[in-house]
Amino acid sequence: MAEVTIEARPNGPYVVTGIIELHDTNGNVLATQTRTVLCRCGASTKKPFCDGTHSKIGFQAAAQAVPDSAEKS
Repeated sequence: MAEVTIEARPNGPYVVTGIIELHDTNGNVLATQTRTVLCRCGASTKKPFCDGTHSKIGFQAAAQAVPDSAEKS
C-alpha cells in the first residue's frame, strides 16, 4: 500500500501527500493529485479544497487538541 501523509500547516490547510481517494458528501469521487491541499478553516469557496481564504480571514488554528473537549455520547 502506498504511503500517505497528512500535515496540518500552522493556521493553514491540511496538506495530503500520496495517492488518495476523496469523496464528496454525495459519495462522488473527487479528482486529486499526489499532493492535495484541503481546507481546515471552513471558509474556502472550493471546499473541500483550500483556496487560500484562511490567510485573508486571519484563521487561527488551535495549537493542539484540547483535553476533555470531545463530545460525550
